[in-house]
Amino acid sequence: MSTRATARKPAKAAADRHRTPPAPKQPKQPAQPRHFAVIGAGIAGVACARTLVQAGHKVTLFERNDAPGGRMASVDTAFGRFDSGAQYFTVRDPRFALALENTPGVCKRWSANLVRVLDAHGRVAEAALPSLEPHWVAQPGMDSLVARWAEPLGDSLVTGARVTQIEPDALDAKRWQLRTAGADDSQHVYSGFDAVLLAVPPSAARALLGDGGKLSATLARKIAPVRIAPCWTLMIAYPQANQPNMSHLGPQWNAARSTHHRVAWLARESSKPGREPVERWTLQASAAWSEEHLRDAPSRVEAKLLRAFAEITGIYATPAHAQATRWDEAQTQVPVGTTHLWDAKARIGVAGDWCTGHRVEEAFLSGLSLALDVI
Repeated sequence: MSTRATARKPAKAAADRHRTPPAPKQPKQPAQPRHFAVIGAGIAGVACARTLVQAGHKVTLFERNDAPGGRMASVDTAFGRFDSGAQYFTVRDPRFALALENTPGVCKRWSANLVRVLDAHGRVAEAALPSLEPHWVAQPGMDSLVARWAEPLGDSLVTGARVTQIEPDALDAKRWQLRTAGADDSQHVYSGFDAVLLAVPPSAARALLGDGGKLSATLARKIAPVRIAPCWTLMIAYPQANQPNMSHLGPQWNAARSTHHRVAWLARESSKPGREPVERWTLQASAAWSEEHLRDAPSRVEAKLLRAFAEITGIYATPAHAQATRWDEAQTQVPVGTTHLWDAKARIGVAGDWCTGHRVEEAFLSGLSLALDVI
């Protein structure tokens, strides 16, 4: 691919595929500002919250973790940062392209568009995937994009608050209140919400809707068929590779899809732009293997995936760092089939990449479309 093509910005790349893209829909100003609770500060939740705020509404965004990010998570270690969730994203919709264009300097193109395809024994089956679609990453970690988009929300973002229950407001039955639990077992009640929007995985959405979907039988029925596969992720570091006569260990490629029964994806983290130079790899297990070993101890998973990593890459050296993390809901197998869900009567909505697929862009568009629907 030419240097000129490589230098394209996300908005330019998307525009090439949409020669006459529709003008992005602007949030309409509300006749009466409302107060929305948005649960989940991944990319869908943040996109939804920002759109509502831009339209003049009040929003409180709840996140159970200490920082926004969701599955665009990054893990800091003594050897550098790992993207433990989404590894990259692509840009196909002009609305997503415009949002990225308005956040300059955060995202860079990654050379992983030359992704290798490996057979079950780690041999290159295809030199590169037959796609010219650019791969993008946020720097210094994938969560940096979500964090940047969340900045304008300020104190409207409440972190370390796991929403445990949605119930009618004690002082106004026409509104909702939320009960939350903190890491220190603290409990709080937040009240006065005109609507509640769930930007969480389907299992969490089902739990918050209550037994039998008592808060919204309509939403519960539509969410019921959704299936998402789990994923074990292994993060490993080899600082011994950073020597004057050794730029890296193992294969010459930086990313690959694998048909090994244990491994679906491998990426050299240190090859991503804006990352630390220490040789680091992220390995994502296959959906079937992750399901089979879902309840295994992390130490057992580390040992098995390290063995598979060595078989695939030829790197048999002992890593200085190895850490396994589990995503119970990682890749959508059966989606909802529509960008979002909104029950106007119950005043509860649902958004997430799993509504239509599992791509980062789909999460953004889901949150955006839900916000535009409820405004």
